[in-house]
Amino acid sequence: MHKKNVVIVGLILLTFFIISFMTNILGALNPNVSQGFDLTETMAGFLPFAFFIAYGVMSIPSGVLVEKWGEKKMMMLAFALAFVGAIVFAINPSFNVFIISLFTIGTGMAALQVVINPLLRVSGGEEHFAFNSVLAQLIFGLASFISPQMYSYLVSNINHGNVEKPLIGLMSRLVPESLSWVSVYWVFALLGLLMIVLIVFVKFPRVELKEDEKFGSKANYLELFKNKYVILFFIGMFCYVGTEQGISYWMSKFLNHYHGFDPDTIGADAVSYFWGLMTVGGVLGLLLMKLFDTKIVLRYFTILAIVCIVLGLFGGAEISLWSFPISGFFLSIMYPAVISLGLNSVAEHHGSFAGILMTGIAGGAVVQILIGGLADLFTLQAGMLFIFVTLGYILSISFWAKPLVNNKTISFKKES
Repeated sequence: MHKKNVVIVGLILLTFFIISFMTNILGALNPNVSQGFDLTETMAGFLPFAFFIAYGVMSIPSGVLVEKWGEKKMMMLAFALAFVGAIVFAINPSFNVFIISLFTIGTGMAALQVVINPLLRVSGGEEHFAFNSVLAQLIFGLASFISPQMYSYLVSNINHGNVEKPLIGLMSRLVPESLSWVSVYWVFALLGLLMIVLIVFVKFPRVELKEDEKFGSKANYLELFKNKYVILFFIGMFCYVGTEQGISYWMSKFLNHYHGFDPDTIGADAVSYFWGLMTVGGVLGLLLMKLFDTKIVLRYFTILAIVCIVLGLFGGAEISLWSFPISGFFLSIMYPAVISLGLNSVAEHHGSFAGILMTGIAGGAVVQILIGGLADLFTLQAGMLFIFVTLGYILSISFWAKPLVNNKTISFKKES
């Protein structure tokens, strides 16, 4: 690989890290945010809603803007949005500002998701794209694991007054005493700023989008929406992200409320292990999809995820503490399975269809409002039962999906 392309690939992998680092922190923050701003569960549900609704609003427009402005300008704009969203809230930490901040950061992350996959294909070379994509997902998972640990380190040290440490001393002066978790957003603001500076000095390759990467015309979208499988797989993506965020976002609060676990340490660890195990499961899932039909792998992983959530919601303290994170291992297969089964179920306009599927990430927004609302009406345990609805739909995909092309599996039979 050419030296300058190595720089671009490195930048893209770093971008995957930052997206995950900023996105998957909310579950660890939930108990402290709720306490700090005295939120009902419904209001707490508005936090992931504000973040993930940006994906629903911005995924397709971002695709149009990338084709118009180019990848470099779009990435700079995306990180500028993340920087502004983080710094405004860090300076003025209130609930209303936080909602606007999360939407702004989410908009930036949605734009980045649209840019980086085609850019990775071009800069890394098509022959390395599969390997680089897996590497990107591993880095994405690593960031999801590290992010709650960073939160736990900052909050634990600030709360215990360890101001002799330079970083902790600085953060202690920057954040209100009762809102130590706001320190996370000072870190995010710094990361956003550093990424803008870095991108300025990097020369980007010209990206010619393949047909299945282009977002397409209005006519393409209208044609796709007449296909029932487009709607069904959009709902599938909606349910998957709703499930993933429904578990990761409410897990720490559930463990604290029902079993008394400290959200700053044990709760944050549980969220961290959820994402870490999802990464490990993703690697195994890639292997399993080479050995078995995607629908079969999806079916059994979904059933095992349902078992984990049953144990998490109704088991004792130790069982619950481990069952929620382990469910991440079984959720890992769902995103690639839904994407591949979906794209293989339509004959053309794959770029436009991919844009529709990415819009389904808004499920991470809507499902949290529903869980929060049900929790206020009944209990958090009752609210989290809604996860079985979304998992049930994902399970159904493994029965009704009829891809035009099945995934290629390894055959161990001798050629005659």
